[in-house]
Amino acid sequence: MASLTIENYVKAIQQICAAQEGKPAATGKVAEALKVLPGTVTSMLKTLSEAGLAIYTPYEGVNLTESGRLLAMRVIRRHRLIELFLAQTLDLKWDEVHEEAENLEHAVSDWLVDRMDAYLGHPQADPHGDPIPAADGSLRVAAGQRLAELGAGTRFRLARVLDQSPEFLRFLSDLGLQIGTEGNVIGNRSESGVLTFSLGKLKSTLALPVAEKLVVEAL
Repeated sequence: MASLTIENYVKAIQQICAAQEGKPAATGKVAEALKVLPGTVTSMLKTLSEAGLAIYTPYEGVNLTESGRLLAMRVIRRHRLIELFLAQTLDLKWDEVHEEAENLEHAVSDWLVDRMDAYLGHPQADPHGDPIPAADGSLRVAAGQRLAELGAGTRFRLARVLDQSPEFLRFLSDLGLQIGTEGNVIGNRSESGVLTFSLGKLKSTLALPVAEKLVVEAL
């Protein structure tokens, strides 16, 4: 049974490496993700290497071994299914589920998570649109493109939010944006850094760096 600390480390490393298309995670990025000192990370990465969960190269970074990746995917699966369970059964908002899932992901068994999965109908994504890993550790490739890439006249459906801080999610809610929301791009002005879109009769604008954090499906 992996400790809470080990589970947090492999999950953070997996998510950083995935965002970098498999490139090693720098110790600084791991430290930032876990809110610990870089020296603490270096010591823990050596422990993970000795346990066969990671391959750590000083000054280059760290990648997970297959055993480490499978452990990370188990933790990510627990987290995302718990988020969805809390949202669908207890009506928690999408900006409320992350912190609770962080606490619960280490306390529930994989057996209970599998029961949640079946109860929810084997869902594909969590409340933020992140794909939910299967029990065998496989992960479907999430389709879509950044909202900032769409041109004027393109209809879209919001599929995933990459910034899941409560403040950002509440900001999106105030604009009427939720997973599944459909809208239309009115204008995309790279020179001014602004994207204008409509949701029904309501028109809104987003800075392009903000629109980069939204993954959509073009309709």
